Amino acid sequence: MSTASPTLNPDACYQALQARDARFDGVFFTGVTSTGIYCRPVCRVRTPRRENCRFFTLPAQAEGAGFRPCLRCRPELAPQAQAWSIQDASDTLASQAARLLDEPDAWPDGLPTVEQLAARLGVSDRHLRRLFEARLGVSPLQYLQTRRLLTAKQLLADSDLPVTQVALASGFASVRRFNAAFAQHYGLSPTQVRREGARPAQGRVTVRLGYRPPYDVDAMLGFFGTRAIEGMEQVEGRSLARTLAITNGGRTCAGWLVARFDDSQPVVTLEVGDGLREVLPLVIRRLRATLDLDADPAVIQARLESHFPGTAGLRVPGTLNGWELAVRAVLGQQITVAAARTLARRLVDRFGAPLETPVPGLHRLFPAPQVLADAEGNALGELGIVRQRQAAIVALARATADGTLQLHAGADVPATIEALKALPGIGDWTAQYIAMRALRWPDAFPAGDVALHKALGVQQERQPARAAEAASQAWRPWRSYAVIRAWHGLGAPAPALPAANAATAPQRPAPGARSTTPTH
Repeated sequence: MSTASPTLNPDACYQALQARDARFDGVFFTGVTSTGIYCRPVCRVRTPRRENCRFFTLPAQAEGAGFRPCLRCRPELAPQAQAWSIQDASDTLASQAARLLDEPDAWPDGLPTVEQLAARLGVSDRHLRRLFEARLGVSPLQYLQTRRLLTAKQLLADSDLPVTQVALASGFASVRRFNAAFAQHYGLSPTQVRREGARPAQGRVTVRLGYRPPYDVDAMLGFFGTRAIEGMEQVEGRSLARTLAITNGGRTCAGWLVARFDDSQPVVTLEVGDGLREVLPLVIRRLRATLDLDADPAVIQARLESHFPGTAGLRVPGTLNGWELAVRAVLGQQITVAAARTLARRLVDRFGAPLETPVPGLHRLFPAPQVLADAEGNALGELGIVRQRQAAIVALARATADGTLQLHAGADVPATIEALKALPGIGDWTAQYIAMRALRWPDAFPAGDVALHKALGVQQERQPARAAEAASQAWRPWRSYAVIRAWHGLGAPAPALPAANAATAPQRPAPGARSTTPTH
């Protein structure tokens, strides 16, 4: 049977389905015509007959073809697809549109209309609809509706949030519209999806998040562990715990979270305290970015393997708070990781708000932008922060507090980099580092980094930054991942990489006509 997505190879997809290969999780979805259900490749139900299978690259495509999500494998748990192109303008625009729809931080007042999305991208809504449908096979509205419904489905299954809160948190304007959309798409009421006997413990919500192997857990947790700020975050065993405050729609929610890697399957279990319950979709999205759970190692390593063999498990560490990451990047300029951590701890102790949590050792939040924007006199200098860094932090705080600087994955990357470099005390290295981790730009490249020059063997060149930039062209659009691998290869501490060994991974066979150039 012909597949609904022409970029997929049906036979290769079926082989992956038979093997239940987790490396393909989120790369494609299988619609089964005999049941009307679509599943992830890792679904544990009996493998359907080949002639009953249709393959889709997006859940929205499957739902547009009339299939309902599987209640067992739960497509909403699959890692999302990341598609970046540096060649085709249409592909770039379509992928940017999809990325913006996937980023709730980009729309603090609620999910956008197609007209608002088109305005953000600088095109007409008619052109956006035509391009979106041509490249992704669904309309922007279908894509957005599927995203809302799958978010709601996860909240219904994994939390005890009231249906009204689930509807609003998922982006629906009213419960009536939510119920109607659920019944139309899934043939079920929201209460029917809620699993009996699967209630979270009192005071917390627990959800599961999938990712594609290989994943170097030790490297990722080692990175966060060496930078953990006492009182605010900690790494123990296979878990990361920390406090977090999120402002959304004019309201600030504060609480705690614990993320644990499962040793038996490619899953992260996320526990979130009641204080963050209202913004749970935002917490989930930010944690996925922090741990880089949506990365596709096979696509990335296909571009980088010849230069960085055996490093497919390395991911780019992100952040749960872009403002916090920017301040910590400034604090870390030209000093060691340990010294930067000491300054950050002093900053949190002095300016961070206290928070009660059930997690031993977690009792303080990172300072809010307005708090540091209002810092008087030599308050920052008393912590050991030099004048140049003080000026940079205050400028960052003011720009963030008044909304002129947006530091999240939905921000305009080139414009944000230029805005950062216009602030005192922030140069290209810091701006690129923030773009890599806070803006989640996979092509960030701090060309002037001395450690990078050493890793690439260009430190003796007359213009090492230019030589590094030239060498990096072969790695586009995955230069952030190349930087991580280059630093890792030094075998010594680097600004953005822990000293840990990456797992060597088998190469994933391509499910379709995917070249080593990752395009949409």
